[in-house]
Amino acid sequence: MKTEAGVQAKTQVQGSAGDRPLPHPSRSLTIVTVESETIPEPEEPLIPDDADPATLAKDLRYDPIAITQYYDRRPLQAFGRLLGIFMPLLWFFLVLWWDRRRGKVQVNQRQRAIQLRETLTQLGPAFIKVGQALSTRPDLVPPLYLEELAQLQDQLPPFSNEVAYWFIEEELGGKPLDIYAKLTPEPVSAASLGQVYKGQLHTGEIVAVKVQRPGLAERITLDLYILRRLANWGQKRLKLRSNLVAIMDEFGARIFEEMDYAHEGRNAERFAKLYGHLPGIYVPRIYWQYTRRRVLTMEWIAGTKLTKLEELSKQGINATELIEVGVQCSLRQLLEYGFFHADPHPGNLMAMPNGKLAYLDFGMMSEVKPYQRYGLIEAVVHMVNRDFERLVEDYVKLEFLDPETDLRPIVPALANVFSDALGASVADLNFKSITDQLSELMYEYPFKVPAYYALIIRSLVTLEGIAINVDPNFKVLSKAYPYIAKRLLTDPAPELRASLRDLLFRDDGFRWNRLENLLRNARTSTDYDFDQAFDQAIEFLLSERGALIRHRITEELVQQLDAFSVKTVQTIAHRWFGGPEPSANGAQPAPRSQGLEPVQRILAILQETPGFDPVQKLPALAGLLFRPEVQEMGQQVVSGLAQRAIVRLIREILLREEVEPIASNGKEPIVRQPSLPMSQ
Repeated sequence: MKTEAGVQAKTQVQGSAGDRPLPHPSRSLTIVTVESETIPEPEEPLIPDDADPATLAKDLRYDPIAITQYYDRRPLQAFGRLLGIFMPLLWFFLVLWWDRRRGKVQVNQRQRAIQLRETLTQLGPAFIKVGQALSTRPDLVPPLYLEELAQLQDQLPPFSNEVAYWFIEEELGGKPLDIYAKLTPEPVSAASLGQVYKGQLHTGEIVAVKVQRPGLAERITLDLYILRRLANWGQKRLKLRSNLVAIMDEFGARIFEEMDYAHEGRNAERFAKLYGHLPGIYVPRIYWQYTRRRVLTMEWIAGTKLTKLEELSKQGINATELIEVGVQCSLRQLLEYGFFHADPHPGNLMAMPNGKLAYLDFGMMSEVKPYQRYGLIEAVVHMVNRDFERLVEDYVKLEFLDPETDLRPIVPALANVFSDALGASVADLNFKSITDQLSELMYEYPFKVPAYYALIIRSLVTLEGIAINVDPNFKVLSKAYPYIAKRLLTDPAPELRASLRDLLFRDDGFRWNRLENLLRNARTSTDYDFDQAFDQAIEFLLSERGALIRHRITEELVQQLDAFSVKTVQTIAHRWFGGPEPSANGAQPAPRSQGLEPVQRILAILQETPGFDPVQKLPALAGLLFRPEVQEMGQQVVSGLAQRAIVRLIREILLREEVEPIASNGKEPIVRQPSLPMSQ
């Protein structure tokens, strides 16, 4: 097959001409061209209905080098598109500026919101996605604009049924009404990359049939080329430290994957395998016999958008609870398995009548590597712990700072910038306040935004925007901390064991309040397993890696038991023998002690934790007494208490020797300061 000049109209109907591959050896890029030259199209192999899903897609991958080489030879085409982007946006901002000059911003706001929606729609998929992101931010965008931009999620102008049916026939090898028992005469929704029909299979299942827009690859590829050129220009001229080109390439790779519906189907099945078992989460089934690169058939989900609060309320569905379910799912995506939904706008999330949260679109997915996942958790711990020296090191690990950067001036800067955001408790933190505070540092110090993090921010900001729309007081980070606490207490990874140690121990001893906070938060996590936490804690404590913690625990036990015993003896002497009150004369204060109160509070928390049964743990605790590590700790505790008792006895003797006899003149005895330090 060949594409000749002047067949642009034909490609809009015949579809396959809308995705011609470039003459590049890797065959990794497909775009449309209407130039006079001919471009060969590889033959598409016939695919049996029972084929494995991995064989259902062409090699449709983003290749920025091939795109650049192609459009560098066609500057007029690129320049024409640039003008087509720049002029509508310039006109919109000029009209907005004129409204402000005349004081008619409020009067014309509805008109301007419609104008912005129509402008972004005309500019194409890349700009529609920008509008979709803005439509979830009630804290940034006025209500009328939110209302109009929300239509970009699934209410865009559809393309003709003739084109859609032709695509179905070409991809699936038969007439649409032969393949499906029923198909709605018009699409039920239309989004940036395709439109959806409601249908029914001959076997009776109700399905959603998504068909890709014609000429999609050409427009997206050209837009990515222009945006990448602008990013490269801005990075060089404005001397920005963040690699904008890499960020654009990351976005380009994801959106090219989104154009491959077979790839989206595989994403859906992987997502279901990882997260479909979570309480309150539902992932629709993919029907592979009716799925190809430009046609996707999946289970039909009847539900309501999370932003339609009145409808949800009438159905008895608590939108805030569903948002919490989405937050917990997102945390596992980002921090547990690393495979995350990068486009969670309201059009892709539905509240089902049974109260579950359904994910609908799996085109734009991304991954977080293991070291990045652990780095993010460590950063949260160090931020909450106000350990800014470690937090700066986390930014190096997460590639926000180069390893050779001088970190010394950044530590106090972080402390100053985060002082306001961290002034309250963890429950009062929100993601936007943290990102806003961090953005202030970007201009003063050599921070950069790594490419992988751009999609994480997009995902979290979008999710928080949906949450704020449901509940203005919703704090994503406060809902995230129980999960972080659970991971710290149960994950055996060395990175998180070190973070737990840093959180619980400091130079002045064991921080009981932090352990209480962790246990209190972890017990509210939906999948917190106390038995698992207990077993892993014991295993780690008695391992070689736990030697330092055993030493710190031993020191803390010696100090607390010594303080408790001294205070008990002083109290008995005062009550039974009429001695002085404890530390009343100021000569020998009792060692610092919190007594048994922290232990009692922790036991109270454990008693309220699901799965905690002290009777079941007694045999395990008894067995620990025979472990050599525990016996060694016991010997160290006894030795430490004996040493303190001996030092105290020597101090008492020296103290008495330095009290001079009563002088003949009848004056009070002179008490000299003891020669040994009082810190023991």
